[in-house]
Amino acid sequence: MDATNASPSRRAFLSSSAGVAAGAGLASGSLLGACASTREADEVAAADEALAHLVDARGDVEPISGEERAARRERLGALLAAADLDALLVEPGATMSYLSGISWGRSERLFGLVVLADGAHFWVTPGFEEDRTRLLVDAAGGPGGEVLTWQEHEYAYAPLAAELARRRASRVAVDPSIRFFHASRLGEAMGGAMPASGHALVVELRGRKDAHELALLRRANELTQLAILEVSWLLRPGMTGRDLSLLLRRAHERLGLTGHWDLSLIGPSAAYPHGEDTPRPLERGEVVLVDTGGSYHGYQSDNTRSWVFDAPPSERQRAVWGAVRDAQRAAFEALAPGHRAGDVDAAARRVLEAAGLTVGYSHFTHRLGHGIGMEGHEDPYLDAGSDTVLAPGMTFSDEPGIYLPGEFGVRCEDIVVVTEDGADHLGDWQQGPESPA
Repeated sequence: MDATNASPSRRAFLSSSAGVAAGAGLASGSLLGACASTREADEVAAADEALAHLVDARGDVEPISGEERAARRERLGALLAAADLDALLVEPGATMSYLSGISWGRSERLFGLVVLADGAHFWVTPGFEEDRTRLLVDAAGGPGGEVLTWQEHEYAYAPLAAELARRRASRVAVDPSIRFFHASRLGEAMGGAMPASGHALVVELRGRKDAHELALLRRANELTQLAILEVSWLLRPGMTGRDLSLLLRRAHERLGLTGHWDLSLIGPSAAYPHGEDTPRPLERGEVVLVDTGGSYHGYQSDNTRSWVFDAPPSERQRAVWGAVRDAQRAAFEALAPGHRAGDVDAAARRVLEAAGLTVGYSHFTHRLGHGIGMEGHEDPYLDAGSDTVLAPGMTFSDEPGIYLPGEFGVRCEDIVVVTEDGADHLGDWQQGPESPA
């Protein structure tokens, strides 16, 4: 887009330091250090001016309530009982947030949530953190629960083992993301056997999203698609992936998403699924690949769009984009309850092999997709080795790609959900290689 035809706010961005062609270079040495904060502030201000028309668009989808989390703990209790287990130990992370709404940083000191087979729960925390812990768990809408403390000289494991024994919980599992040293030392304190893996329990607990979770995921991904589209109108020759990333971050924030992340790749850089270290300035006729997302009330978006910047796509670009799009749709059509996850990956791969663009993993180098919910990547996965049987409520990325070193890469990624009779799609499909819309 020519700057002279841009709106006033977009012209402001295009004339700012954030929109300067990469060929002009950046300050270096001590000058870079002295000017970095000022330059960044100017870039953010210019990006905000260019995106001033964007407003908070989160709408009225409410966050997950304390009552919903209490029901999740009860369901986990039932799953534990059905698996002949007495308790699950969870460290800070997505599963703890899913069950309680509590966030806590990880350190060498164990802070944990223990859910029991009867649906009850308690907390384990360092003694000096007791007051802070109680402020969180006993807050309005908080999860409540008893608090077990341990002192610095004794570590958490013996007190936790004793509390589990007092509650007659001898068959203990741990969340799959727990760190090994916590699990092993708890096992030693309980008599030497390692706790069981809670992987299957957690997949069953979190893998199938309910209607409220799907509404949150849908809104998050709709907003990310809007952010990509809005930023695409601001591109001009000379911009780098860093420029795109700044705009995408500010667009996400203005629309109401938090925790933005971004991978913006230009031309040959897009031939590597996760990019390369060399910044490349944007030129007309090059493929732009943007993989980005954010968080909405704790639920994640993840969308990738690939398009040709400011020029008609070449026959080669159009053919590759079309094949990737066809592979994405073939995978979507293979999504249904009772189908095997690995067969969905195979459906996409067959399309790209028939088009002569890959053999096995030669140019489609990664799995088809990953689960998504409170984590951007979570179980279950759409890969060739997965025997997971699809069920309603499972959510995945559907993201085939073709990567041609020295030329370009194309990936189309959307979030899909298994329904009672097939699949649904969150947001809008990209229509062609001319734009991300």
